Amino acid sequence: MSQLIYIVGASGAGKDTLMQYARMRLDGSLPMLFAHRYITRPSTEGSENHVALSEDEFRLRRDAGLFALYWESHGLYYGVGREIDDWMERGFHVVVNGSRQYLPAVAKRYLHRLTTIIIEADEEVIRQRLRNRGREDAADIESRVKRQPPLPDHLPEMIRITNNGLIEEGGESLISVLAGVS
Repeated sequence: MSQLIYIVGASGAGKDTLMQYARMRLDGSLPMLFAHRYITRPSTEGSENHVALSEDEFRLRRDAGLFALYWESHGLYYGVGREIDDWMERGFHVVVNGSRQYLPAVAKRYLHRLTTIIIEADEEVIRQRLRNRGREDAADIESRVKRQPPLPDHLPEMIRITNNGLIEEGGESLISVLAGVS
């Protein structure tokens, strides 16, 4: 049965980087598709390949039922299109960059078709990555590092990947997990 592979982790833990690494290395070798997100953030910001929407267009798409998943975080709106459900019905596993806070809703919707991966990194590693990213000032970085919400206890077990080292180390760990789902 195809799975929704929902990847979560703190800002700066390296989710986007590891997902991009895995996508490039797998290059269609597994029945797995990586979903893009619709975000109310300009497409020039950050490393994630996303579709930039205004808040009005986001609300229009949300209200029309065009998102399978959607949430608000850090003052931005995020959505994943309904096409992921079609992909899963066609036998593909779907990888999504998600939100910890939205995980209970995802678990309810995808019940027995959910694999959750949490990408973790030490606080100092996260601080340095956020500094390098250049989107937040020092106060915002500290706020992000300290504000990581706990994961609910009643959710299915999560696969944890520690990403403190080289991209290749974390990336190969993610590939190993993804290959195990297929």
